[in-house]
Amino acid sequence: MVSHNQSIIDAIINIKDFLPKKQRQLCDYILKNYQSIGLTTVKGLADNAKVGVSTVMRAINALGYNNFNDFRKDIFDEWLPDDSKWTLNKSISEIPNKEESAPTIIQVWNESVNMLDKSLDSNLIENFEYVIDIILHSRQLNVLGTRPYKAMALYLEQLLGEFYSKIRQLSHDTEVLFDNILQIEKDEVLLIFAFEPYTNRIIQAAMLANQLGIKIILITDYISCPIIRYASVTLQVEVSKKQYSVVPIVALIEALVIEIGKRSSEESVKKLKKLERTLLENNVTFSY
Repeated sequence: MVSHNQSIIDAIINIKDFLPKKQRQLCDYILKNYQSIGLTTVKGLADNAKVGVSTVMRAINALGYNNFNDFRKDIFDEWLPDDSKWTLNKSISEIPNKEESAPTIIQVWNESVNMLDKSLDSNLIENFEYVIDIILHSRQLNVLGTRPYKAMALYLEQLLGEFYSKIRQLSHDTEVLFDNILQIEKDEVLLIFAFEPYTNRIIQAAMLANQLGIKIILITDYISCPIIRYASVTLQVEVSKKQYSVVPIVALIEALVIEIGKRSSEESVKKLKKLERTLLENNVTFSY
């Protein structure tokens, strides 16, 4: 059985890469769906993860469990404390079934609100504070996102860059990504947006940064993300299986920017006012 000083999820993260392929597949499924594991059977878990029952048993044995029920109980107790159980049951009972004919805008809106509610948990709140401290105590914030999430990295740079000068964008040219990471100093920090499907380039970049002793802030979807082992702190947001959406990521970015602005308020306001005057004087913005 896992150590009292280590959570089951941490134990799975630490051991999964040393397990055979099918057991790794099972571990990745558990990490993505741990909230529902406490309600399933060993066969149900095997079927959902597309592995055999024997694979499930070998994997939980590797974690120190002699039977599935003990594993299921521990993971349920660890990740669904009493208040979370109440919230989950309340959410299920209060969300009405939507007819398939409901307008797309209503479906998208409701799902976005649902994802925001699910994302905002105690882990996100606690890690959010830690992330703010890391950023404000670093010499420079380096930001990286690939594929659709390059847009998220650019959005963070755009908002924060209006009053916070210590930010550098690494997402523009991934051909020189490793060159740029080698230039990052140990008193700087690297913030990575990594969502499925994870790209090899961004995983390799995280590995290199970790080898160089650079602190990594990871914003991701699942705790099965291969970069999580290299991260100093992780901000996990909910993703929808129904639709593609970046709503929780955008909300998180805006919260980060606002909080950084609050903690450096005097300097931030001064820079924003100077920017506002400059834009008006150069006829960039319209004024009545």
